[in-house]
Amino acid sequence: MSTAIPSNDSATDPPLVVGKHTLASRLIVGTGRYDTMPQMAESLEASGADCVTVAVRRERLYDRNGQNILDFIDPDRYTLLPNTAGCYNATDAIRAARLGREILRNLGNAGADWVKLEVLGDSKTLLPDPVETLKACEELVKEGFSVLCYTSDDPIMARRLKQVGAASVMPAGSPIGSGQGLLNPNNLRIILEYLKLDDPNYPVIVDAGVGTASDVAEAFELGADGVLLNTAIAHARDPIRMSRAMRAAASAGRDAFLAGRIPKRLYAQASSPTEGVISSRPYQ
Repeated sequence: MSTAIPSNDSATDPPLVVGKHTLASRLIVGTGRYDTMPQMAESLEASGADCVTVAVRRERLYDRNGQNILDFIDPDRYTLLPNTAGCYNATDAIRAARLGREILRNLGNAGADWVKLEVLGDSKTLLPDPVETLKACEELVKEGFSVLCYTSDDPIMARRLKQVGAASVMPAGSPIGSGQGLLNPNNLRIILEYLKLDDPNYPVIVDAGVGTASDVAEAFELGADGVLLNTAIAHARDPIRMSRAMRAAASAGRDAFLAGRIPKRLYAQASSPTEGVISSRPYQ
């Protein structure tokens, strides 16, 4: 099974386009769970991301020290992506999406017209509720949102979300915040095949479960168009250094995918020429 490579020159990889938004970086990072606001700001800068996501339902605009998170996110540097984290039914998720849109409209931020949709099934696994997710996605699309939809690694569900108008399907690598990496790369390959079959530029973004830089590289090597992460940076011993690692991994993984890996073979294959050698091989 192979994933279609976008029709572009690998030396001039075009930027990631999601809905009406064009992103210079294929890495999207979250703003939660950092020890301090300044640490968050430095980490965002080190990641190279130009899109950051904020939980509308969970995020307090002011922390215990009276600092406003928006004072640490440069609106000229970043496009904000509001998300509906913490919602457990379609009604609450739709309400949070509308609230996020109004907040960003008042701020004049370009991210007012899109939303990262999360509708969770329970608080232990934080896996998505497929029925409520599909319902919320369909309604938000009707209301004019560009919906980036968090889902499981189920290829059938991914296809249904695209059919109802999701601007991007975002399959989980593993449970949110678990750091387990990509537990089921085969399903991610199938999702990429299904969603890009007639639309090779349709954006598929791996969301959740990333633990370290190699997970990011693997997601891009599989053919993902982007990776969204938060905890892997925010809870690292050195978040700023980890941000730099994630940035480098995203670049290396994307280049490796576009370059095209060699096929895996059962037996060895000499890297040096075999013609004209001094002595012949004793066995065939």
